[in-house]
Amino acid sequence: MKQKIIILDFGSQTTQLIGRRVRELDTFCEILPYNKFPSVEADLQSGSIIGVILSGSPYSVHDPEAFKVDLSQFMGKIPVLGICYGAQFLSHSLGGKVEKADSREYGRAHLETVDTTNPLFKGFEQHSQVWMSHGDTITAIPEGFKVIGSTKDVKNAAFWAPSLRGREGEGLPVFAVQFHPEVFHTVQGSLLLKNFVVDICGSKQDWSAASFVDTTVAELKEQLGQDRVILGLSGGVDSSVAAVLLNKAIGKNLTCIFVDHGMLRKNEFQQVMEDYKVLGLNVIGVDASEKFFADLAGVSDPEQKRKIIGRDFVEVFNAEAKKITDARWLAQGTIYPDRIESLNITGKVIKSHHNVGGLPKEMNLQLCEPLKWLFKDEVRRVGRQMGMPEHLITRHPFPGPGLAVRILGDITPEKVRILQDADDIYIRGLRDYKVKLSGEEARKVLAAGVPAAMQDGEIEVSLYDQIWQAGAILLSTVRSVGVMGDERTYEHPVALRAVTSTDAMTADWAHLPYDFMARVSNEIINKVKGVNRVCYDISSKPPATIEWE
Repeated sequence: MKQKIIILDFGSQTTQLIGRRVRELDTFCEILPYNKFPSVEADLQSGSIIGVILSGSPYSVHDPEAFKVDLSQFMGKIPVLGICYGAQFLSHSLGGKVEKADSREYGRAHLETVDTTNPLFKGFEQHSQVWMSHGDTITAIPEGFKVIGSTKDVKNAAFWAPSLRGREGEGLPVFAVQFHPEVFHTVQGSLLLKNFVVDICGSKQDWSAASFVDTTVAELKEQLGQDRVILGLSGGVDSSVAAVLLNKAIGKNLTCIFVDHGMLRKNEFQQVMEDYKVLGLNVIGVDASEKFFADLAGVSDPEQKRKIIGRDFVEVFNAEAKKITDARWLAQGTIYPDRIESLNITGKVIKSHHNVGGLPKEMNLQLCEPLKWLFKDEVRRVGRQMGMPEHLITRHPFPGPGLAVRILGDITPEKVRILQDADDIYIRGLRDYKVKLSGEEARKVLAAGVPAAMQDGEIEVSLYDQIWQAGAILLSTVRSVGVMGDERTYEHPVALRAVTSTDAMTADWAHLPYDFMARVSNEIINKVKGVNRVCYDISSKPPATIEWE
């Protein structure tokens, strides 16, 4: 029986981060819309669901459209933790008072008093830094609750009831915090979540990469039997890990298709095909670049470019897949954030993903998604567990349309060539440039799974391993004046982009060393014909996106 924590999503931007923090505790969790708590009583009685966390929300509990949940479904039956809006909703629903704060409470605060004898705050230090983000505040807690943490401005920053009465007598504890333990700026937030998930809820901490591989391979063998499976490969970590998992389960009954639309990185098609050969995968490589370039000729609108590439990919993939006449399944590298992002809690599409949303009817195949419960960092851990090459596992996310959405304006083979050359210099430079990290910076890199040995309190890693995503952008709709060899030039600028992130929901620009940027800029301008200027993008997400188109 698999234990799990249920996280009810009230629309917070950091709900996924709560899930990631719980998974880091080797505990399975499932993020569900606020109104979709499992109705199967047997799940609670069997111990399958061991706790519930109520997320934050953009709403006030007083808003007419505010999201509400029937607390009687779980209150008193399993431990409950309310975070920010979740805490305010608990207080509001159980007889406390929530009012507009005199001033909106955002940013750093410190727990001036904290009850370290309480199980939620076991091991906490006094004056610990927390992160607030709310416009309302709890001015009175419900009857039966006790304050266990306060800041200078928020008396009821944390409170609890040791045993609320459920429908069948005395029940289990309820905790509430008005700050966000899941974010990096709450210094002991991970400890708080560990206290709740492990000590209070009783997690056995048996959700690991090794257990996932063993369980998933066994489930795939049972699900697929001797059926033939087709998998579309992209060269990225998600589809590659999915392919290796399936290969362990069904071997020769897996056929992978890798489509080259002509807008991959420099030499990427050949390099990835070699990687897959080493992994022992059965891969069909299809060079369809002529078709893609022909259909994209003269098209400048970003959304139209994406639609054309998506349509052509489906056509090329389907044509190749139809040759495998006995195939019964289509496998995809869909991961958990894809599924969460594709539908928001009201059921409306907020971000479309290429591998979410079902299959074309004409394919007449069943869908297999072996990674559908994993976050990106967990996918990488699973890849390492299976012995995959590190350069495949740590590969940065790369857009499905490839360099087409990193070229402003229409797409031509020559523009792609220019960008491939500039991007290749940039990415190789990031991989070659080594930096030494210590303290919190080192901890974050090691927590992400990057293999590095600690020596004298320091680790040495590449800039590439510190960054979530990096790439070059060709501003082909712009020309700038330059001077080369005493002659005037009128060529294109290239913008470099590098961001740090944990899940791509938000991102900040990476503060790359000046000497590195100077070296890369000089090499690009000197070696890439058609470029005479290099810029660096220092926009965060939001308001900007990671990709330019």
